[in-house]
Amino acid sequence: MRYKLTSFAFILIAMSFTGIFQGCGPAEPSPLGTVEIQQYEGQDLSSASDFRENSIKGPQHVDPADYHLRVDGLVEKPASYAYNEVLDNFASFNKVVRLRCVEGWSVDILWQGVRVGDLLAKARVQPEAKVIIFHAYDGYTTSLPIEYIVDNDILMAYSMNGVTLPPERGYPFELVAESKWGYKWIKWITRIEVSDNTSYRGYWESLGFSNDGDVAKPSTGE
Repeated sequence: MRYKLTSFAFILIAMSFTGIFQGCGPAEPSPLGTVEIQQYEGQDLSSASDFRENSIKGPQHVDPADYHLRVDGLVEKPASYAYNEVLDNFASFNKVVRLRCVEGWSVDILWQGVRVGDLLAKARVQPEAKVIIFHAYDGYTTSLPIEYIVDNDILMAYSMNGVTLPPERGYPFELVAESKWGYKWIKWITRIEVSDNTSYRGYWESLGFSNDGDVAKPSTGE
């Protein structure tokens, strides 16, 4: 009986010491889900749930392990970047920008992303370039003048309101085409093509929407 009690006591002591030593070290934090911020510098923000789904083929689900962003066309140094390479190799910026849809709704969002102009500078755009054509995972395209992209510090966003873009909002990247109608805000960007084709028309533009896309002008016609 004495042997059994001694063995049991030893087990209890060992368990106690184990608990003590485990309790002394810093506990690993348990991850919690990220939450959208609702205000930024005193400005109320919209939510991802305030958007309406109007993409041509529904939300796209892009596997980051297989994703690459191509920057090519009229450039001296074409490039292909994995998702993390874009985030790691280019400076990040925040900007609150309103998206206005031709359907009549709008949202104010804090976007975080990289400047398209920085990607273009890295690729060394050729002098004859006039237009940037953006291509999406679902086949959608749109174009914008290179001067607009560079002069306005246009972002290619990977985060909205402090959280990573959800698939329905364009993960991995959505263009923040400020002062342009929503159909210029291309989602799921896979390619940035530098071109001299000023006659190029994207998906909705080829169906009669304004190629300029300026919100101060009608959305249809030139």
